[in-house]
Amino acid sequence: MASVNRTAHPFDKSRLEALLNRRFFYAPAFEIYGGVAGLYDYGPPGSSLQANIIAEWRRHFIVEDHMLELDTTIMTPAPVFETSGHVARFADWMVKDEKTGDVLRADHLVKNVLQARLAGNLEARGLANDKDKGKDDEKKKKKKIKTAAVQLPDETVEEYEGILARLDNYSGPELGQLCKSHDIRNPDTGNQVGEPQQFNLMFASSIGPTGQHPGFLRPETAQGHFLNFSRLLEFNNGRVPFASAQIGRSFRNEISPRAGLLRVREFTMGEIEHYVDPDNKSHVRFGDIRHIVLPLLDRSVQLSGSVQVTQMSIGEAVDRGIVANETLGYFIARIHLFLLKIGIDPRRLRFRQHMANEMAHYATDCWDAEIENSSGWTECVGCADRAAYDLSVHSARTGHPLVVRQALKEPIVTEREVPEFNKKTLGKTLGRDAGLVQRVVGEMSQEELVRLKGELSQGSTTISADERQIILTPQLLTIERRTFKQSIREFTPNVIEPSFGFGRILYSLLEHSFWCREQDVERGVLSLPPLVAPTKVLIVPLSAKEEFDPLIAEVSTKLRRGGIFSRVDDSNTSIGKRYARNDELGTPFGVTLDFASLQNRTMTLRERDTTDQLIGSIDDDLVQGTLTWEDACTRLKAYDGVQAVE
Repeated sequence: MASVNRTAHPFDKSRLEALLNRRFFYAPAFEIYGGVAGLYDYGPPGSSLQANIIAEWRRHFIVEDHMLELDTTIMTPAPVFETSGHVARFADWMVKDEKTGDVLRADHLVKNVLQARLAGNLEARGLANDKDKGKDDEKKKKKKIKTAAVQLPDETVEEYEGILARLDNYSGPELGQLCKSHDIRNPDTGNQVGEPQQFNLMFASSIGPTGQHPGFLRPETAQGHFLNFSRLLEFNNGRVPFASAQIGRSFRNEISPRAGLLRVREFTMGEIEHYVDPDNKSHVRFGDIRHIVLPLLDRSVQLSGSVQVTQMSIGEAVDRGIVANETLGYFIARIHLFLLKIGIDPRRLRFRQHMANEMAHYATDCWDAEIENSSGWTECVGCADRAAYDLSVHSARTGHPLVVRQALKEPIVTEREVPEFNKKTLGKTLGRDAGLVQRVVGEMSQEELVRLKGELSQGSTTISADERQIILTPQLLTIERRTFKQSIREFTPNVIEPSFGFGRILYSLLEHSFWCREQDVERGVLSLPPLVAPTKVLIVPLSAKEEFDPLIAEVSTKLRRGGIFSRVDDSNTSIGKRYARNDELGTPFGVTLDFASLQNRTMTLRERDTTDQLIGSIDDDLVQGTLTWEDACTRLKAYDGVQAVE
């Protein structure tokens, strides 16, 4: 096999963006009307790529882990999000330009300005290599941050790096203080910015013609899972653990969506809610993945001002308490395997633990799968232990018990003190205070009841209620020790939630896959894995003569029946150009049909990255899901450029 040099030319984002736009992977929505920031339409190759990523996600998670798939509504009544906490807390901090009124997201402003200053420092010291300088120039151009090559004192560099490492842990007021103390201004205008203010990210709407039922477009699919928990539990025969999964659209009214598919206002998510016994968060398949080594960045390292990643097996991370429990660890490892399977570069993937201040209001532990791209490290998957928060608050609001009732193998026998009131005498003696006394005594602990029982055995006692002393006698209240037998355990399950943003994953994959031919920088290639490539095989007939039509139809039909998506390129341009423009689309294989194909029933098979070609019989069935190019090389002869034609 020929060797391939994918790093002959440094990554050029402008070339990639030109390719994606020209080949219509995606484009700004409503473009002929001027477009709307944060909204994008996917073209044929982009739609197919996303569909293939989702199809593998469904196989990898839903099928392999026997999950229950849902499809719930996008429009959601306001009380649901009031109860979940989204109305009060689903917000980002924004700042306004004091003169123009331009709105910027506060943490992104701090990050972009400090990173630009650090880049200018490296340039001034002569430490920025060409590759880094290219990246820095790209960011400056995109963000319009004008930064001169200015050398910073060593202590300032260390301070900036520490701020960036801890950036996600700063509160709104703290971000405002950073802007003041480090003179961070709007990079577009040079103007100062005001104090950070919270901005709720949900799109508000109304349900019905009168608008009397306020609602929101969902910012996540999760609430649809939780509200259907009772039905899901019944479907699963009342047993936990189990998981539900959903793929669907969500909406977030981002403050300043300026990063293409990395920050949009409408996007496709995949979310899993794994319900587990809070007293047992082990996972039956954890042993299968505990050996997998992951790049981990835990919160203690970040709080120290560092972003140094530690390579550690997920088994060790759980054993040491770095990852909270086996179920959370299991999904982190499975996320890692999925991302590598679809083509994410393992050298540009890490798992970062949330710090306390950035933790979602419902989470007890959370790790993000972050993928490095030209914009830096981007959260593409979140994996959170939501504890029992969601089920508990919805149950309390609606009165519907979202609990598991589990029959115990052996009944639990307990004894406890139980207060018994003589309600008739109590009412006559205490009048309106009778209810108050019942409430106060009912809220007493077992220790307090034992003490009260002893005092009543001596004749009478007093209790404090609403800052008053009330006398109780054995005629009003007796306390007896009783035996209770419990055969059913009732509990609210905890939830482990992996949440995927497919648009961010897709864009990062495109960046990781893009390179230019060593001999011609104008020939871009997307080395997408065959698993997710939009088109698997390109069929290239050498001639447009009608005698080729039956053979083209035969090969195309054989591929379709094997579940292989293929395209025919019978344009009149050269075969080299036809292959080159399909290399841009990420098509991994191509077959050429020539005059020898008509006589000998042979065809050549071309591999995208190496451009190597093999020759074999059309009748040889190579359409197998497990067949690799390496396997094909052992079965077929190399093509020397000549086929015998009589």
